[in-house]
Amino acid sequence: MPDVTLVKITRRVGLLGAGLNAGVAVTVLFLELALRRLDGPEYVAVRQAEFGVFTSFVGAVFVPTFVAVAALAVQARRGRGPAPRPALVAFVLLSLSLLVTLAVNGPINVEQLGWNAAAPPADWADVRDLWQIAHAARTVMIVAAFGCLVEAV
Repeated sequence: MPDVTLVKITRRVGLLGAGLNAGVAVTVLFLELALRRLDGPEYVAVRQAEFGVFTSFVGAVFVPTFVAVAALAVQARRGRGPAPRPALVAFVLLSLSLLVTLAVNGPINVEQLGWNAAAPPADWADVRDLWQIAHAARTVMIVAAFGCLVEAV
């Protein structure tokens, strides 16, 4: 496959994936704002129900997006791809969002799966708040990464 074709495919995968990731992150942000009205058992039941679907989908979209954006950053540095600075910034932002996911959101997701929905732990609202703050931060990073990719390509 010629190098030019690879660059085009990488750009499209990166842009599409980053756009999907940004859309999902913003949607979940607003969903979580709506869920703040629920009491503990209702909140836990919803979180447990959505976990499998969202986790599978986000993983299936994020992994190829991350690989494509990494490739775009490398291509940009070599002078064969998009603008170097926006592509590199997009990669850094996606990397930071992944770190937030691995350090905060992922462990909380696993913890919440083990909760009894009928009797959540006493600190359930504090855990929810931490998850939502971390998600808001990674949403900003993901949306900004998408903006950088739009600028880069």
